[in-house]
Amino acid sequence: MKYFGFLIVFIISLVLAVGLSVNLGQVPPLGYLMDPYHGFWQNAYSEDELAKETLTLEGLRAPVTVVYDNNLIPHVFAENKADLMMAQGYVTAKHRLWQMEFQTRAAAGRISEIVGSAALDFDRMQRRKGLGYGAEMGLQYIKEKEPATLELITAYTKGVNQYIDQLGLSRLPVEYKILDYRPEQWTPYKTVLLLKYMADMLVGDKDIEFTNLRHVLGESMINRLFPDIPASNDPVIEADHVWDFAPLPVHKPDSAVYPDFSLLIDPVPAPEPGTGSNNWAVAGKKTKSGHPILANDPHLGLNLPSLWYAMQLSTPEYTVKGATLPGALGVISGFNEQVAWGVTNATRDVRDWYAITFKDHSRLEYQYNDQWIQSSVRVEEIAVKGDVTYLDTVIYTHYGPVVYDESFHPNSQKMNFALKWTAHEGSNEQQTFLDLNVARNHDDYLAALDHYTAPAQNFAFASSQGDIAMKVQGKFPLKWPEQGKYLMDGNNPAFEWSGYIPFGHNPSTLNPERGFVSSANQYSVGESYPYYIFDNSFEDYRNRRINSRLGEMENITLEDMKALQFDDFDLHASEALPLMLEKLKQDTSRKFDAKEQAFLVVLEKWDYYADPDVKGPVAFGLWWEAFKGSVWNWLDQGDRPVVYPDNFMTTSLMREVPNDSIFDIPGTTGQTETVVHHLQTSFEQASLEYQAMKADQGEDLVWASYKNTTIRHLVPNFTAFSREGIFTGGGRSIVNATSERHGASWRMLVELGPEIKAQGIYPGGQSGNPGSRFYDNLLETWAEGDYIDIGLRSKQDAANVLFTTTLNPID
Repeated sequence: MKYFGFLIVFIISLVLAVGLSVNLGQVPPLGYLMDPYHGFWQNAYSEDELAKETLTLEGLRAPVTVVYDNNLIPHVFAENKADLMMAQGYVTAKHRLWQMEFQTRAAAGRISEIVGSAALDFDRMQRRKGLGYGAEMGLQYIKEKEPATLELITAYTKGVNQYIDQLGLSRLPVEYKILDYRPEQWTPYKTVLLLKYMADMLVGDKDIEFTNLRHVLGESMINRLFPDIPASNDPVIEADHVWDFAPLPVHKPDSAVYPDFSLLIDPVPAPEPGTGSNNWAVAGKKTKSGHPILANDPHLGLNLPSLWYAMQLSTPEYTVKGATLPGALGVISGFNEQVAWGVTNATRDVRDWYAITFKDHSRLEYQYNDQWIQSSVRVEEIAVKGDVTYLDTVIYTHYGPVVYDESFHPNSQKMNFALKWTAHEGSNEQQTFLDLNVARNHDDYLAALDHYTAPAQNFAFASSQGDIAMKVQGKFPLKWPEQGKYLMDGNNPAFEWSGYIPFGHNPSTLNPERGFVSSANQYSVGESYPYYIFDNSFEDYRNRRINSRLGEMENITLEDMKALQFDDFDLHASEALPLMLEKLKQDTSRKFDAKEQAFLVVLEKWDYYADPDVKGPVAFGLWWEAFKGSVWNWLDQGDRPVVYPDNFMTTSLMREVPNDSIFDIPGTTGQTETVVHHLQTSFEQASLEYQAMKADQGEDLVWASYKNTTIRHLVPNFTAFSREGIFTGGGRSIVNATSERHGASWRMLVELGPEIKAQGIYPGGQSGNPGSRFYDNLLETWAEGDYIDIGLRSKQDAANVLFTTTLNPID
């Protein structure tokens, strides 16, 4: 009866998904979906119900054993690395085929093939950014420079395709049935493309926004409001670190004068606010066990199926476990018998835009160094379901592709923009993770990172030998100060990148005296680092909270690290709210009505912890957003995008110069506004909003319900396959960075003693099938800040076994 009830719920959810979430023009005949032998009924199962004891794979050299634990985590035991990769491809496809194929279709700009013209603009943007081109360059690089990587990718590919080839219609993932298409063969190109997709997910730039601000404010005010080195700087690499290299010289050419562009529109899409991560490692001298502990929790969009797929991979030479990325080889964030590692985004401006002047309408020649040089033409053929193929002509310069032109998001000046991006260049990030999987010490870790280009990451490291380390790794352009902060003149060679910072000069540290390393997307280094670094989105709060707690803590345990990963303390609120309340009350003639007084009480009683069942963060969030908008809305330029100064800068100005002219509202006569004016008007606005919400929700108006953390299916309209209203705390710039749609996509803790202790969790489940009990079985555990044991296991370990499958070679 329990299974029957689950089946009914699943069927109702699926009918809702089809009936409410998909354009009816895209839905296959209902008879097909309702077919009891092939339709969605056949997807209402959990994997252990259909488990087979033995299977055969062509190309295996020896049998492979796959042991699934009670959470459907596979532990793959192979006799050699090629068999291991083939088995990983097969097993991953078995549980996440639709996801891995859909994500690579999105990266390649091929969604129109399955949903029609509604996705055409998205597909054109993906292709015009050059993701496919970058993957082609990456695959070519691997073929020519590192063919051993290609051999393993090919083995993985064979495993995926053998699963696809034996997949019957009845077991086809339900998304294929709803959208009425079939899986296609996997290729090595798709694996490389997937890693480029991650580069796109984790990079952003604000060149057009800063160009607009420069036009409105001038450089002096921009430098005041947006300093290159944040005033809050508590960097990734300890601030007093001594650099042991002689830097390459780089100087701003006298001819490098930024053009005075008019206000511009149409910035390229950037990562949504909330994307970030935390990682740290503490030395044995600070832990209770005397052994290093490593922690990692990458913050990304919260989706179902989950971005990550947990797995153990074993040969007689090594065993590695952690989070894999469906479609890529090996473990991305994890540990083996000797080392552990974890990654966070190393926020850095590695994408620049150049204004291009074409000779004529054909765009076959463009101006460079006052001469006409030849461009190249790439015709993108975009198949559109239910329509003719769309041919999109994209011009490539020596900088990179021209993303915007007269046919795609033209601005009023019909300006052309060429995008230069490190992700367009040949590289082999896949080898980094393959090498980390088998690393034994710090030297192996550094050698693995030498393959890594993009997206730039902070790699935390710990070893059973007692070492802890951090390296900021990526291929970083060698720039003069301010280069790339604004839109540049593509005709002027002075704006070319001078080269790249040598990998050996990238910021790194080994066994610092303070006893820990950490990163949380903050500025990388102290002022003594000799190379120019810029980005608009460095973190100001999570990093300082983590470093403060790690500096205070001694006798650290895994339980202490759990508490820190799930820490809900809002450092921003603790620094801003007392000031806001103090200055609000400076006008003693100001009287609060009863509702405002009640709102004030909520704020005054809050202890700055953004736990799910409290009201304080709701009230503060409303007031802060109203206040920040009141202070900075004079910067708005209509549809011409700009950025506001960040929360730390806004708070600092409120504290240090409350009567500064920056708070005066342009256009008002007869008065000069100060910060008190903005606090009062925004308080009134926020109080009204709060009371209106409270009247609607009553005592249910708590942080979790207001924030409404949602884990959405990769097809956003498939709401029946999504989960809303997750009861959990945290928020942006809080260590537990769980916001509306972003959060810890994977939490991992590893203690590297003689017996490795490891725990992990992510918001979802191992299965990509919404009909499976393993689709989201880990979600509640994640929301409550708990973990599951992810320690290494042997093939002979009989505990916690769900089922075992043997993959045999074909005789």
